[in-house]
Amino acid sequence: MPEPTPDALRAAVARIAPSRIPALTQHLFDAATNAQQTRSLAPLRAFVHSWAVFVAIQRHPERAARLRELERVVDAGEQDPTAAIAEIRAIREAAEAEACTCAASPGTADDHRAV
Repeated sequence: MPEPTPDALRAAVARIAPSRIPALTQHLFDAATNAQQTRSLAPLRAFVHSWAVFVAIQRHPERAARLRELERVVDAGEQDPTAAIAEIRAIREAAEAEACTCAASPGTADDHRAV
């Protein structure tokens, strides 16, 4: 996982999902503006968390593909989505744990793995 910084996350997104750079840039701009207006770091922390989870999912192609498939099942509304929703939740929880582990211990050997 990359370090939980805007620059490191931008570099990771550029490698694994370059089409998402405009969304990341807009989200960072909005978060910085909101942080300044509210005098709070919460919007920037939310930005970092959101994109760290995105990277944690997308850096595993099988995980990302499975998530997209499950989201299609839910969006289609053609079958009971209960199992799909549970699996989506499990994928996101695993990605959040991965992202939080990196954020909690920057500078560890895990930070140097390939994105």
